[in-house]
Amino acid sequence: MDVAITGSSGLIGTALCRALEADGHRVRRIVRHSPAEGEVWWDPETGRMDAHGLEGIDAAVHLAGEPIAKGRWNDKRKAAIRDSRVRGTTLLATTLASLADGPTALLSGSAIGYYGERGDQVLTEASPAGQGFFPDVCVAWEEAAAPARDAGIRVAHLRTGIVLDGHGGALAPMLPLFRFGVGGRMGSGRQYWSWITLADHLAAVRFVLENDISGPVNLTAPEPATNAAFTKALAGALHRPALVPTPAFGPRLVLGRELADEVVFTSTRVVPAVLTEAGFTFTQPHLDGALAAVLG
Repeated sequence: MDVAITGSSGLIGTALCRALEADGHRVRRIVRHSPAEGEVWWDPETGRMDAHGLEGIDAAVHLAGEPIAKGRWNDKRKAAIRDSRVRGTTLLATTLASLADGPTALLSGSAIGYYGERGDQVLTEASPAGQGFFPDVCVAWEEAAAPARDAGIRVAHLRTGIVLDGHGGALAPMLPLFRFGVGGRMGSGRQYWSWITLADHLAAVRFVLENDISGPVNLTAPEPATNAAFTKALAGALHRPALVPTPAFGPRLVLGRELADEVVFTSTRVVPAVLTEAGFTFTQPHLDGALAAVLG
């Protein structure tokens, strides 16, 4: 299979490129810098892309986008988060739709932020979008892939949850505190965190690539956990106590209230109904085993 990938230098993109190449697939990295052999140039901000470099691909995986938690949210940061996703997706989808020998599938990034704050409600791909900044971003992000879908390309929206990896991602800022034994639940601890290991995320992406799956796909493990349960399990995996709760004002002070509320304190209890019904098997479906695996 010949697969083009945006966001190939990020945590997920880097690992996905390596996994696909290890399986014998050809990867064309879509990059902003001057392209090397096997790379394809694009510039989402100006809407330009080397369409010729994508001719003959079998599929594209779109993972690029401005990091959500790179800095405190203000109007400029929020515009960058939204525009990077909508412009990039629009450019890629439009370019793929124009190819003479284009792909049969586009796996386009999205996030479980689509659902917003939902308390303890169990959410599947059939659940409607929530309200707020990030749900609005996710709706626009997914709609931007319409040109590819309208051209007959199979489009799947990868609604990614909290990705667990021992070398980066969501665990990176938490691990130092928990290793020193000063970690604990955040705020009330009742908010649901929907997680997935990096290994299962990569396996799920490859499963969607290889199977006739379209529309939204929740990339989360089947057992979301409350923040209190998650932090307790993390402390246990590190053989440390989880005795020091973090008051809500702490993350709000560091990250800003809006970012902290959307990322840390929003409760989103998401299950992977589409993957489960399609027969995907998780290597790490349970939180304790998942944390032991990524931290071992």
